[in-house]
Amino acid sequence: MLEILVCSLFTIVPDYLYRRFYQGKEIGREITLYSVWYELRWGITGCLILTVLLITVIFYNHPSTTNAISFFRTVPILPEAGGRVDEIYVNVTDEVKQGDKLFKLDSAKQEAALETAKRRVAELDAQAEMTKADVAAAGGKIQEAKGSLQQALDELRTKQELVQRSPGVVAARDIEKLQVGVEARKGQVAAAEAELQAAETKISTLIPAEKESAKAALAQAQVELDKTVVYAGIDGNIEQFVLKRGDFVSPVMRPAGILIPTRTAQRQLHAGFGQIEAQIMKVGMVAEATCFSKPLAIIPLVVTDVQEFIATGQFRAGEQLIDLQQSRAPGSITVYLEPLFAGGLDGVTPGSSCIVNAYSNNHDRIATETNFFRRVWLHAVDTVAVVHALILRAQALLLPVKTLVLGGH
Repeated sequence: MLEILVCSLFTIVPDYLYRRFYQGKEIGREITLYSVWYELRWGITGCLILTVLLITVIFYNHPSTTNAISFFRTVPILPEAGGRVDEIYVNVTDEVKQGDKLFKLDSAKQEAALETAKRRVAELDAQAEMTKADVAAAGGKIQEAKGSLQQALDELRTKQELVQRSPGVVAARDIEKLQVGVEARKGQVAAAEAELQAAETKISTLIPAEKESAKAALAQAQVELDKTVVYAGIDGNIEQFVLKRGDFVSPVMRPAGILIPTRTAQRQLHAGFGQIEAQIMKVGMVAEATCFSKPLAIIPLVVTDVQEFIATGQFRAGEQLIDLQQSRAPGSITVYLEPLFAGGLDGVTPGSSCIVNAYSNNHDRIATETNFFRRVWLHAVDTVAVVHALILRAQALLLPVKTLVLGGH
C-alpha cells in the first residue's frame, strides 16, 4: 500500500491533474466511478508498473526474512559409560558451576576392580620381600657348593699325591670318581650362582616392571571409578533433568538431561534469506530486527558472516542414487548477525523468532563511480531503503495486535 501511494504521486495524480485542469473534466461528471479506469488508465497502469518495479528494487536490494532465530547452545548430560543411577546431587533448573557433581552411577564393579588392583600392588611388594630372602638363600647355596667343591678338590689332590708316591695304593677307579665329583661340585656352584643372578634380576627388573604395570592398572581402575561420577563441564542451568535413582543412562541412547551454558559471549541472530539475495548479502551490511519476545523494539544489527553453502545441497553417500526431484523446497542462505551496539539483544529470549531487514550500502561505490546515471541509480536504491524500514516499524507496531488479538492468543 505504501509503495502504491508513493507511485501514485508520479502517475495517477499528474494524470488526474491533467484531465481536471487542462481538459476541464470533473469528478462526478466526466470522471465517474464507472469511467475512472478509462479516464485514468495511463496513470493507473503506470502506477501499477512502477509499484511492481519499486517493490522489486526494495526487496532485492534490501532483503527481508521472517526466518531469523536467536539460537543458543545446549550440552547433553551424558556419562562416559552406561550404568544405573545411584545418587543424584542436583535438581531440574538448578544453576551449576564447572566441576559441580550432577549424579553418580552404581560403582560396585569399578570399586571391586580398584580393590583388586590395590591387592596386586601389595602382592608384588610382598613378592619383592620374598625375593630378597631368595637372594640370601641363593648366596648360602653358593657358599655351600663352593665348600663342597673345595672339599672334593682337596680329596682329589690328596689321592693324586698318594698315587705319585706309591703307585697302586689308590685304585684308578677311585681317582675317576673323585674327578667326576669335582665336576659335579663345579656344576652345583654354577647352578647356585645362576639362581642368585635370577633372583637379583627378578628383584631389580621383573618385579619393578610388574609393579609399574600394577600401578598403571590401579590408576586405570581409579579413572573408571571416577567416571561413575558425572560433573558439569561448564557453567550453566540444568533442564529436562528427570533422573531417578535406579534409572539407566547411556552415552549413546539415554542422556540424563540438558545443560544450557551461561551466556558469556556476544549473542547472535541466525537468519535465512532467499537464494535470490546471494549476490546482495555481504559482510558489513547494516540490518534491523524486531523479535517476538521483545515487541515494539527495533534492534540495529550488522552482518558478520554469510555462509557460503546452502544446506539443502548437501548429501551423504549411501547405497541409493539421489533423486533431485525429492529436493523440492529451495534452501536459504544462512547469515550471521550481531548487535551493532553492545547489549543490543538484551531482553530477547534465547530461541526467539525475529523479523530481519538488511539494507544495502552503496556509499563507497557512489564515491568512486564516474557514471552520473549510475550514481543517481545507486542513490535511489539506498533511498528506497526507508520504505522497508517503515514497513519493519509497522510490523513491530502491529506484532502484538496480530499475535494477541488477531491470532487468538
